[in-house]
Amino acid sequence: MKKKMIGSIIAALLIGSMVVIMVKSNLDNEDPLDNYIVSADYSEDDSLPGLEKGSIPPDFVLSSLSGETFRLSDLKGKKVILNFWASWCGPCKAEMPHMQKYYEKNKDKENVEIVAVNLSETEKRGQKGIEEFVDAYGLTFPIPLDKEGAVMKAYKVLIIPTTYFIGTDGKVGQRITGPMDEKRLKELVENLD
Repeated sequence: MKKKMIGSIIAALLIGSMVVIMVKSNLDNEDPLDNYIVSADYSEDDSLPGLEKGSIPPDFVLSSLSGETFRLSDLKGKKVILNFWASWCGPCKAEMPHMQKYYEKNKDKENVEIVAVNLSETEKRGQKGIEEFVDAYGLTFPIPLDKEGAVMKAYKVLIIPTTYFIGTDGKVGQRITGPMDEKRLKELVENLD
């Protein structure tokens, strides 16, 4: 009986400590990236902040993983799948093989480009970890590095993966939170103007 009681007290103290740490972290708001929520469903949640359908997405210039300068506005006239991800994100790992397969099959015939913005500020292993992830999944689409988190903030990304679908007119057609498969990618791109 005493062992159960002691065990219950220890469990309550651990849970209480975790709650206090989480609340303090949210109140201090030192690093909002520590508060990422990772979604594992296919939901389109309009209650989440983000760019609205029909809005013009902010242009950005980032260095890519290959060291080249990447500018979103250079893709005007193409359909763009703008994905935000990190190598430690489980749903991102599940989604990337589908993105690569879709890209290989549809890049030219659908006039579509995938741009996978890495949230580099959140990466524990730095560029080496990103390169290993890209190599492991054989990714061939552009990987711009958001080293300061400025693009993540401009696009109001709170959940990863988050993906914006941008039409040939340069406007946001859809925002999806959570991972997608190849079929879902195809459907969403086909619905873009």
